[in-house]
Amino acid sequence: MVDREITPEEVAELLDSDDPPLVVDVSTPPEFDLQHIPGSLNVPLSDLYSTLDRLSEADHIVTVCPRGEASLQAVRLLSAYEGTNDARIESMAGGLDAWDGPLESDVEE
Repeated sequence: MVDREITPEEVAELLDSDDPPLVVDVSTPPEFDLQHIPGSLNVPLSDLYSTLDRLSEADHIVTVCPRGEASLQAVRLLSAYEGTNDARIESMAGGLDAWDGPLESDVEE
């Protein structure tokens, strides 16, 4: 299995499509609260294995994190899980640092 990365531009196009992927943000909760892609699901990398069942229904999963490193680890873990065998699993290259699209914050100013 080759690590699959897609560009932030490709992610933006997919999110605007009729069949958007499930965006799984593997950041820590404080990082996620600071900034995340609207509609993304926060599953910290350390909790990913224990929540795999929640992701097993997805046809397409895009993992994201602040810099794109942890999300590659998440792709490897998800790809090894039997429940996601049929899913297309990709990491957003460069992480949120490379994302030009909208971001939400749960931190009050």
